Amino acid sequence: MSEEKVLTAEESQLLEAMGLGERQIPQDFVAYAGKELAAGDSRRVSREQVIAALKTVCDPEIMINIWDLGLVYKIDLEENGNIKIDMTVTSPMCPVAGVLPQQAADAVAALEGAGLVEVRIVWEPAWTIENMSDEAKAMIELF
Repeated sequence: MSEEKVLTAEESQLLEAMGLGERQIPQDFVAYAGKELAAGDSRRVSREQVIAALKTVCDPEIMINIWDLGLVYKIDLEENGNIKIDMTVTSPMCPVAGVLPQQAADAVAALEGAGLVEVRIVWEPAWTIENMSDEAKAMIELF
């Protein structure tokens, strides 16, 4: 069970501005892929390998990868080979919010030396266009 989400004043205002009530608060979403490495398995992925894998996952509406969009907030490489990733989406109403985390988990889990991969959607801090890489900002300007 997830804990009940307590909204900040800013979140309440945002949901109200979007025409949503507090009963429509986005729920936490966690995606899993891969499996724990066997005892004694010393293979480990690097942060750079994880980032490269995340760059293969694109937002299907704008075809920019989730890393350059600035959707990935945290990558935790654990000593046992498991990987925990916190990411967000551009909006609480994002139609692919339930798809992108699983795609990210699957992409990272496919790396040799990756253990169990957990990708969690987080809502704080809220995503802004400032999170995007310069390359992604340039691509958005082309639209």
